Amino acid sequence: MFARHQPESLEPLKHWYRAVTSARWRSFADLRRMFTTADLVRTRSGAMVVVFDVGGNKYRLVSHISYPKSKVYVLRVMTHREYDRERWKSEL
Repeated sequence: MFARHQPESLEPLKHWYRAVTSARWRSFADLRRMFTTADLVRTRSGAMVVVFDVGGNKYRLVSHISYPKSKVYVLRVMTHREYDRERWKSEL
């Protein structure tokens, strides 16, 4: 678990989780009304993922969202620095 190595991330991740579990998005536009800094990003495989800023821009949470199923799949959580290296794009 990411928070074991980054304990200060636990509360911001819990806050994100609570917000996401109560949400009922039908599209990325709906999601952006709640998380204005979320971005759609294309990985090297061509897949589109949603990237959330968590903890005041300290962490990035990469996810796949199935709007019809109302499911959010967390693919990766990382520090902002790890995210900026972009290695994760070729791993997803």
